[in-house]
Amino acid sequence: MNVKNKKIINTTSDYQLFLEHLKNKVRHAQFKASLAVNSELIQLYWEIGKSIVEKQEQEGWKAQVIEKLCKDLQSSLPGIQGFSRANIFNMRSFYLAYPRIQQAVGLLNTLPIVNIPWGHNILIITKIKPLEERLWYVDQTIKHGLSRSALEDWIKNKAYKRHGKAITNFAQQLPDPQSQLAQETLKDPYNFDFLTLDAGFRELELEQGLVDHIQKLLLELGKGFAFIGRQYHLEIAGDDYYLDLLFYHIHLRCYCVVELKTTDFKPEYAGKLNFYLKCTHMSTPIVK
Repeated sequence: MNVKNKKIINTTSDYQLFLEHLKNKVRHAQFKASLAVNSELIQLYWEIGKSIVEKQEQEGWKAQVIEKLCKDLQSSLPGIQGFSRANIFNMRSFYLAYPRIQQAVGLLNTLPIVNIPWGHNILIITKIKPLEERLWYVDQTIKHGLSRSALEDWIKNKAYKRHGKAITNFAQQLPDPQSQLAQETLKDPYNFDFLTLDAGFRELELEQGLVDHIQKLLLELGKGFAFIGRQYHLEIAGDDYYLDLLFYHIHLRCYCVVELKTTDFKPEYAGKLNFYLKCTHMSTPIVK
């Protein structure tokens, strides 16, 4: 630590005032936390990050000053978690991650970031850079109730880049807004890394593997899918037919038929699905 920094830390009353300012913020936030724990905590961390960045810009504070601040906060607020060196720097990064709200603190509580846990927020800003993509993962965390490990899997599997990308005939077969909702429901491609199948596996083995991991399958499919059954029996004009997998989507209010194939796509596969849908009056158009 150089002499200049020592002088700033030890002799400037401004630092002590700033330390008291942060301690008061913490105590005030703790009082309000009984009503809205997570939201208040996220806003507190964002404001601390904002205050630190402003001091760095105005006073030229270096990392050593921030490290001293961490120690003083910890010693002044015994028993209160969250003020480690790493987390203080996370607060700074969190503030810098959302430039659109840097000029108006009042906008902070309008963003969904206050409605997900702190660990989720840090994971998102660490792994994702584009603002639109960050907010998408925040929204999905809220909609699906994602745990941190599940969110990490979504990010690892690039869920943002896959959602709504399937080639479909929804726009031609469904009215708005149902067609848009149906399109957003599907991904391309789906990631079934949870399966442990040997090379050259058969369709029956694929079906069994998906059913054995039904919870992970539903998580990959996305919110709203309910599993109806496998080899679902239909009787059409006296003949028996069996659907590989049948789901119902509670938001779209329609069935989703899954026909499993381990070979390249052939036109007759689509014809078979269309036959099922028309004969049973299912409303779901096929995914091409």
